[in-house]
Amino acid sequence: MPINQTQTNFRIGIAPISWVNDDIPGLGDHYTQDQVLSEMSSLGYISTEMGRLFSQDPSSLKAKLEKYGIQLASKFVGVLFSDEGRLEEELQSFSQWVKYLKEMGCEHVIVCEMGGSMHWDPRRSSDDKIIQKLTDKEWQSLVDGLHRAANICREYGMKLVYHFHAGTVVETAEEIDRLMELTDPNLVHLLYDTGHALYGGYDPLELLNNYYDRIQYIHLKDVRREVLEEVRRENLDFRSAVLRGMFTVPGDGCIDFAPIFEKLVEKNYDGWIIVEAEQDPAVAHPYKYAKMAKEYIDFIIQSVMDVKQR
Repeated sequence: MPINQTQTNFRIGIAPISWVNDDIPGLGDHYTQDQVLSEMSSLGYISTEMGRLFSQDPSSLKAKLEKYGIQLASKFVGVLFSDEGRLEEELQSFSQWVKYLKEMGCEHVIVCEMGGSMHWDPRRSSDDKIIQKLTDKEWQSLVDGLHRAANICREYGMKLVYHFHAGTVVETAEEIDRLMELTDPNLVHLLYDTGHALYGGYDPLELLNNYYDRIQYIHLKDVRREVLEEVRRENLDFRSAVLRGMFTVPGDGCIDFAPIFEKLVEKNYDGWIIVEAEQDPAVAHPYKYAKMAKEYIDFIIQSVMDVKQR
């Protein structure tokens, strides 16, 4: 039986990337806004994130979301804060997205550094599949940019959450720890992503325990262990890993989510929890997998709550 989200602190949504992929052009292009939102709503999800599928016109998108009883939780904003020469321009662009998300009623802005990334750095070739690690100077520029961006968010009553991500310069456990050490915890919050944590070599539960106080937003995805091992063995790039089927929805991979939810229940976490599992929709049918995820998450939450109430 689905969990009644009004009876728990959990606010569970799902990103449109399972239907229409933002990272890999062409995947899911046949899906419409109405079909995706209708399927999300029918499964009991109450929020989603901005994706290329959705209109960027606030009034149009608000009307569409309201029709299906879905909120916009946030948007992934890629930045080049590590490039000191582009920092002012990047902050101006970032501030426009903050205003947009504020108008859409969002509480958080998702930020990810694209400088040096294997796919998303516009200064590099799209065929460049090697991560170009940041210098100490670039790290400092990134940190300064994040602090300034976080203050922009604060002006609008919002929070900046940093999304560590496979294929970027904040991917590994060491890089995540470094970012957390260098940034002001009152300004730079953490987006906790279970799948990207495991990909980067950080045990998801350990990461949750280490930085719970900084976590303000959650992405839930699972990892197929055998595919992850293939990716590492063959040194595949991120997009190839996605197409190979490395990520899947919670409950369909190797991550144990029970202790993760035990921690979240213990701490009364009440931020967004967004299912975000990048897969090829032609291989992993989006509705089927979204349903699997919701049923699994409801089951885990109910099991944890039952134990707590004994």
